[in-house]
Amino acid sequence: MSGKAHISISKEGLEAFCRQYHIRKLSLFGSVLRDDFRSDSDVDVLVEFESDHGPGFIALFRMEQELSRLLSGRKVDLITEKFLNRRIKDRVLAAAEVQYAEG
Repeated sequence: MSGKAHISISKEGLEAFCRQYHIRKLSLFGSVLRDDFRSDSDVDVLVEFESDHGPGFIALFRMEQELSRLLSGRKVDLITEKFLNRRIKDRVLAAAEVQYAEG
């Protein structure tokens, strides 16, 4: 477990996942970082892809499934900064906890 996150994730598994899908940065946000995180809570994941890679819908779905397996079957909601709701974007970016950063 890294920092405030209420889940454990294999660093090696996460690094391999990010390299496979050309992810530059992966962060957690939402209830996984708060005290209201429960056993049935999903995990909100913010990703930034390498500039020349942007997966389509099917690839994003596969990524959510694979990341869910890395997180012991927990449901994963994967989103990019571009698709964050404007009303919460600044709050999410300020609170997000980086789990992987390229380089």
